[in-house]
Amino acid sequence: MKLYIVSTPIGNLKDITLRAIEILNEVDFILCEDTRTSGILLNHLEIKKELISLNAVNESSKIEYVLKRILSNKLSAALISDAGTPGISDPGVRLISACIENGIEVASVPGATALIAALSISGLPTDEFVFLGFIPQKKGRQTKLKELAEEKRTIVLYESMYRIEKLLNELNEYLPDRFIVV
Repeated sequence: MKLYIVSTPIGNLKDITLRAIEILNEVDFILCEDTRTSGILLNHLEIKKELISLNAVNESSKIEYVLKRILSNKLSAALISDAGTPGISDPGVRLISACIENGIEVASVPGATALIAALSISGLPTDEFVFLGFIPQKKGRQTKLKELAEEKRTIVLYESMYRIEKLLNELNEYLPDRFIVV
């Protein structure tokens, strides 16, 4: 009985690790954000497994089902996200916590994460940084931006390509003297 947290490629399907391929082949079923997106990767790897959607919308309602399936049948499962590492600004945190609470071993299969990939090529100081994921879209956004203005360490944020222009304009207003890398 085990849940593997498996990192998947961010952009290039060849960036998957050998261990990730091994685990995806061995588990009984795979939990993924979007079965269509994950299907592309798994088809590329020639892996045929049952895919179960587990995303931000349905995660809470699927936890009991997944726990029961793993516990009653003594199965192993892999959790993957559309790209990168599950649970890092992606669904999975609640499932991982529930597995730990129910005595299901949780194991990491490290690999790609957008955070480290972006930071490593930014040219910004990497000895100390703060990662905030996605900042609030509405309530609390201005407060968070004001807090960022006080932060001296390198700041790493995630943002949708549809909202990046708005965020850049706000960062320019609140942090006018900071160097920004996109």
